[in-house]
Amino acid sequence: MNRRVKFIAGGLVIAAALGYLVFAGVNRSVVYFVTPSELGAAPVAGKAYRLGGMVKPGTLKWNPKTVDLDFVLSDGQGTIAVKHKGAPPDLFAEGRGAVVEGTWSGDGYFRSSLIMAKHSEEYKAPHDPDQAGYKELMKTLRGDGAR
Repeated sequence: MNRRVKFIAGGLVIAAALGYLVFAGVNRSVVYFVTPSELGAAPVAGKAYRLGGMVKPGTLKWNPKTVDLDFVLSDGQGTIAVKHKGAPPDLFAEGRGAVVEGTWSGDGYFRSSLIMAKHSEEYKAPHDPDQAGYKELMKTLRGDGAR
C-alpha cells in the first residue's frame, strides 16, 4: 500500500508540473487584438498586442535610408502613433486598413514588429472590357496582332 501511495503522489506531481508548463506557455504566447480607442484607454507597457485600424491620411512617414516607418492608426474614435522598423508590405498605404503586431512603449507610441495590410473585399476583374487597351491585349493573346 505504501508503494502505491508513492506512485500516485509521484504521478500527481508530474501531472501538475506538465499542467503548469502548458498553462505558462499558452499564457505567454497569447496576443490580444485591440482597436486604437481600446488601447488608448488602458495601455500596458511591454505587453504584446495586435492593433487594428485605418492608416490615417497624411501621417505616413517613410525613411528608406534608415528603414523607419511612422504612421497613425485610427478607428474613428481614437488614434495611436505607430513606429515600425522595416519595409512596409505592398498593400500598405494611407487610408487603408492595417493590423500591426507589437508592444506599447512607455514613451507614448506603439512599437510594431509586424505589419499585416488588409486588402479590399471587392473583387475587380483583372481585365475590364471598358479599360483602355483591353481589345489590343485580347488580340495579342489570341495571336491576331501578329498578322
